[in-house]
Amino acid sequence: MQKQTKILATISTNRCEVEFLQKLYDAGMNAVRINTAHSDIPSAKLIIDNVRKVSDKIAILFDTKGPEIRTSASGENVEVKTGDIIKIKGNPTGVSNSETIYVSYSNICEDVNTGDFLLIDDGEIEFQIIDKIDNYLLCRANNPGTVKPRKGVNIPNAEIKLPSLTGKDLVFIDYAIEEKIDFIAHSFVRNAQDVLDIKSILKAKKSNIKIIAKIENRQGIDNIDEILDQTYGIMVARGDLGIEVPAEKIPPVQRYLIDKCVASKKPVIIATQMLHTMIEHPRPTRAEVSDVASAIYQRADAIMLSGETATGLYPLESVNIMTKIANEVERHLGWNSNLKLTRVHSPICASLTRAAADTLETLPVKAVILDTMSGRTGRYISAYRINVPIYAMCYDSNIMRQLALSYGVTSYFVEQRDSRENFLSNSVSILLKNQKIEEDDLVLVIGGSFGANYGASFIEISTAKALIINN
Repeated sequence: MQKQTKILATISTNRCEVEFLQKLYDAGMNAVRINTAHSDIPSAKLIIDNVRKVSDKIAILFDTKGPEIRTSASGENVEVKTGDIIKIKGNPTGVSNSETIYVSYSNICEDVNTGDFLLIDDGEIEFQIIDKIDNYLLCRANNPGTVKPRKGVNIPNAEIKLPSLTGKDLVFIDYAIEEKIDFIAHSFVRNAQDVLDIKSILKAKKSNIKIIAKIENRQGIDNIDEILDQTYGIMVARGDLGIEVPAEKIPPVQRYLIDKCVASKKPVIIATQMLHTMIEHPRPTRAEVSDVASAIYQRADAIMLSGETATGLYPLESVNIMTKIANEVERHLGWNSNLKLTRVHSPICASLTRAAADTLETLPVKAVILDTMSGRTGRYISAYRINVPIYAMCYDSNIMRQLALSYGVTSYFVEQRDSRENFLSNSVSILLKNQKIEEDDLVLVIGGSFGANYGASFIEISTAKALIINN
């Protein structure tokens, strides 16, 4: 069996040569993430061009900066001790000093309450708001540390009213449309409207880019149903989420979000510090191996590498380790027989894919083959997490790459066929040529008798050889 869980690797200009990307792809990388918060357009273009030289099957994802708060870029490092009282003001151009720390959100005083906690630099330093006076917050430091410029600020449970898109986000969204990028992962999604803000831009420009909602705050968790109604998939971004939500709650939250996505046929990516040790060391810790394995056991579609591949010393080793873990864990997984699909837009497709999954329990089928215009049939059958490879024949190259984030699906771009018989014969021939199946293998086909535009309408089970001979 080939690896079913997809690997999303963050790539930066620190290392993005074609030869390097080819090695990552051969090792099991399925998609590339470009973090626009730490990139510019020329850097993104270099990565995009080099990825496309490796393979037209690698999906490319832009990760937006999103509505974040940071300490001011100006001023000195501020040393604080436990119990120190300090002012915090909202002014992006303010110059921080030993008495006042400035943050990038001007209206911070309006959105927080006395008693709220304010966490800086991934939660390294915790302040509690003890009073609101005029245009500043009076805060007490709960632990010692150094507050540095440009560090992230989190305020758990506060409903921050920042716009969902920054100026830099808008520039990169326009560039993503221009380059026909496959995904935009939007940071700090709080509700459906944050997703709709991007969808309206994409719709106006007739773009087929899909949105991945990054869930990294309490609002995102609480509003997950309305978010899933609007987004293509989600990313469980455990960095900021682990600051906004108590650490002990992250594992059940992760499982809850995965279950929601699988039932909704939405790809779900687990991200942040999966193999963090491998940024500097050649081997992961046992805890990290267990973390990756847990995400796969919980049936995530994809697992993500960040600094491990963007700046780390052992990027290829990191992808290799993830692939080995996935291959081992997947051997012990059964198909998701208790799954009840939600957000079903095609009852016929849902019924056919359920019947296909049931059939695999009784027949020694070696592959599932389908054709798709939108990727819907592929996502529906993927949700069952069957133990058989899924091969999707796509009539659109963007759809082919978008399925690169769906568990168990390998996609091919093909020209649309004029008949059911041509689809069957051509699809089987492609898989035989690529040595994915053998002539005597039993295969299950989900297709459309009335043309791909009308969706799935039949299941056929036969040997690969018979499908070619009879068609």
